[in-house]
Amino acid sequence: MVSLGEIVSAADRLRPSDYTAALVHCILQRADWARGARVLDVGCGSGVLLAAAGAAGAAHLCGVDIEADAVSTTASLLDTLGHAGHRDVYRGEMFGPVAGRRFDLVLANLPHFPMNEAAVDGRLVTWSAGGPDGRRLMDPFIDGLAAHLAPEGRALVMHNSFIGVDRTRTAAARHGLTVDIADTVMVPLPQAKLAVMTPKVLAHETGRSIRRFGDYAFGEVSVLAITHATRKGKST
Repeated sequence: MVSLGEIVSAADRLRPSDYTAALVHCILQRADWARGARVLDVGCGSGVLLAAAGAAGAAHLCGVDIEADAVSTTASLLDTLGHAGHRDVYRGEMFGPVAGRRFDLVLANLPHFPMNEAAVDGRLVTWSAGGPDGRRLMDPFIDGLAAHLAPEGRALVMHNSFIGVDRTRTAAARHGLTVDIADTVMVPLPQAKLAVMTPKVLAHETGRSIRRFGDYAFGEVSVLAITHATRKGKST
């Protein structure tokens, strides 16, 4: 039997972040992108991004995550909100569980902080770590996206500016994808994360995409809107 403490702990580890809030805002501001759409969230975590897409009128919701807690938490949230009849949630890596399927809207807030694996601020070890340059998951996500994005589909992807938006644009272009910036915000960077951040990235980006004011630091993050280059009209 699962104890109350275990439930609270799992919910706390999966609590939405500032990054998630920025992506939720983008989904709600562009509700027509989700309305009637087949939506995939790669790395669904708490499930709140799919919940936002559902609130905007998505036709079907699909989540993938490597963590068992994330799968059960997402399924429970969507069911509670009345989406039980049109949702799938899978445990697996990246696009593996949805091979051969295409989606109208793909969401991703993947671990892409430039750091090696470490538990920070009570989160899961897999929560933030994007490898030394932050691109350990971002690059394979971009490599697999085109095959899972419907011809007229869009993706909304959280992206730390300090891991190189231009690198992502170049990688996307190799697969016939176009990257636009849908929104840019600053988020707090707690000392616990700065302490494990790749020193070379921190040194290079301080004063650029990372701003420090005494003991406080903030990082620039963007929501990227990605489409097939052949898609008619603008993505934003």
